[in-house]
Amino acid sequence: MMNNETIFQASMSCLAAIIVLIGLCTRSFYKMVATYLFGMLAICGVILPDWEFFDRSVSHWCTPVTVNDFTNKSPGPFTSTRFKFYPVRSVVYAIVYGFGLYRWWIYISS
Repeated sequence: MMNNETIFQASMSCLAAIIVLIGLCTRSFYKMVATYLFGMLAICGVILPDWEFFDRSVSHWCTPVTVNDFTNKSPGPFTSTRFKFYPVRSVVYAIVYGFGLYRWWIYISS
């Protein structure tokens, strides 16, 4: 299994390749910068979020994390909740990143 740093490095390498491809196809520095900014926001929002913070009920996202939130977890060798499926979180991510991807594509293809 890949650790967070390896996933981040692979994501950054893919983003760099996409930026070069956009630059070669469009010959626009501004579109390369827009691709970089969108890619960094996507990487930071999907791959590197504070999962312990968001691994709570959606209604508790606006409250600070307490020590009890971390001590209530079941002890074990592997307690990662990174790949748990949360429908509300998935819908929010799909809406936000879908709209962002749509706006980026409209800008790049113009």
